[in-house]
Order: sequence, then C-alpha cells, then structure tokens
Amino acid sequence: MPAAKDHIPTTELPAGRRGFLAPGLGIALFSSAVFGLSGSFAKSLLETGWSPGAAVTARLTGAALILALPAAFALKGRWHQLRDNWLTIVLFGLIGVAACQLFYFNAVARLSVGVALLLEYLAPVIIVLWLWAASRRRPRLLTSSGTLLSLAGLVLVLDLTGAVKVDLVGVLWGMAAAVCLAIYFFITAKENDTLPPIVLASGGLMTGAAVMWLAAATGLLPMAFSTADTTLGSWTTPWWVSLAGLVVLATVLAYTSGIMAARALGSKVASFVSLTEVLFAVLWAWLLLGELPGAIQLLGGFLIVGGVVLVRLDELRASARAAGMKVQASPLEHANDVEPVP
Repeated sequence: MPAAKDHIPTTELPAGRRGFLAPGLGIALFSSAVFGLSGSFAKSLLETGWSPGAAVTARLTGAALILALPAAFALKGRWHQLRDNWLTIVLFGLIGVAACQLFYFNAVARLSVGVALLLEYLAPVIIVLWLWAASRRRPRLLTSSGTLLSLAGLVLVLDLTGAVKVDLVGVLWGMAAAVCLAIYFFITAKENDTLPPIVLASGGLMTGAAVMWLAAATGLLPMAFSTADTTLGSWTTPWWVSLAGLVVLATVLAYTSGIMAARALGSKVASFVSLTEVLFAVLWAWLLLGELPGAIQLLGGFLIVGGVVLVRLDELRASARAAGMKVQASPLEHANDVEPVP
C-alpha cells in the first residue's frame, strides 16, 4: 500500500509553489513506479525459499538503517519531537509498516502481485462501509457509486467462475492488508505537522523492524532465508540483488521521492497520482515475473481503481465545501492523506 506508496502526512500545496506542479508530477510517477517494484522483488525472494516474514524484516531493517542518518539530520537536535510523537510513530510502525507489509507479502506468496495489490487498494471502500455502518448515514452519491464500482471490480478480480481458482487464503491475506490499511487511515486522520515526514518514515521503519525481530525471536513469526539465486525476467541474479532492489529502490527511493512529490503537489493530488502504482505493479510483475492477470481480472482492476478515484473525488469536493463553510471535515475527508508502503 501500500506503498507506502509513500505517502506520509503532509500539508496541502501552498499557492506560491504551484510552479512545481510539472516536476512534482514526474517525481510522483517515479515514486509510484519504484513502489510498484516491491511485489516483484519480494516474490522473487519468496520463490527461492524466503518466508514473507523474513522478506519484510530484511526490507524494514535495511531501509531503517539507510534512512537513520537523514532522519537525524532533519531533526536538527530537536529530539523532543520523537518523545512528543511516540504514539504516532509506534502506530505507523506497527500498523502502517509491519502488519500491512507482512499481510501483503503473504498475499503475494499465494496470488499474483497485481491481484494482491488490488485487494489492498480496497481500503478506501472499507472506510466508506465502516463509516456508513457506524454513523448510519448513507454516503454521498459519488462515494456510493465508487464503492459499488469497486465491489463489482472485486468480484471480477476474484474471477469466481474462471478456470483457474484464486487461492482463498491469499485473498484473506490481501483483505487483511486492506483492513490494516483502513485502520491506519483512521489512526492517522488527524493532521500532524510537528514531525518531519522523513523522521516519521524512519521511525516507523525502525519500529516495524524491531517488532518483526521480536516476533521472530519469540517464535511467533517463521523466519526462513535463502542464498539461492533469484530470477528477474530473463536474468538469474544473486539473492542480494533482489533484496537490494526491495530495500533501496522499492523502499528508500520510494519513500524519499514520495515525500518530495507530496510537498510539490500537495497530499490530495499526490494521493491521486499514487493510484498509478497498481498499473506499475502489474507491468513490473509481467516484465520480471511473467505474471499477468487475466482479462476479467484486469477489467476488475480498472473498476476497483475507478471506484477509488470516485471516492477520492468526493472527498476532495467535501473538503473544499468544509473549508468554505469553515467547519471540521469528517475523518473520511482526511483518510487518504496518508498511505503506508505496500
């Protein structure tokens, strides 16, 4: 997701920085492209005997170590910001980083990369359904239409009547990742400008890595590593090439470029552009793994993404109306300002 994707709390685009829109768009597309690599790199490791937990732990640990120095520089000695925001950092690491990635990688181990990511992208739909059930207020027409469109897309993605049956356990892992992402959206809905984004990213990665190592040490999380060569497209490469790609490209560069894009475009526009991650993930999986969802699943994917676009458009309109009326927007209006790494 996520993703990161990535996807850190930011403020909206200031009027004086609109000139950065064009380069910001390019950076945002680059961020989506490298985020989309995570599933392919991870699956190349999983196919050689790595467990999902091991792949996630190695990814988080490597990225946390690389980002530690830039994060310390961003703090500039203001260590109290870590103390003041420890709960946000812990929740980000537990839910937005460790749990979401672990569930997604478990889904990738059983499903194609594209299908696993599409399931995770149902998080905004889960938010809509939850708010509907909790408030007993029917969503606005555009949101309702987007939700129904995404649910219809889900049916097509699962391709229940197809010759090749989708792995049920993999689907459950993908849905668990979506639920985890939805919960994270709710937790981080409150805007927080007291912590530099790269510090939140680094702190979350460190927290997630620590949790994964602790779970492994207690025997709760199976850890299996392999030094066998991995296959990426027509190339056979050492295992560390896939791991380096997962850490450096799909995490460190993805996070950094995502932060730059969000600052240039504003969080709302950046979150829309991040939807292209699904397309990039499918493309990379086709080129590097030889995976390509069936025609029905691709159609379902377009419906899911289209539904999410409608929901986000409705949120943007609601936020604009709320700003004009000078009233507090609901959590749903802020829910998509943040997206963890997928």
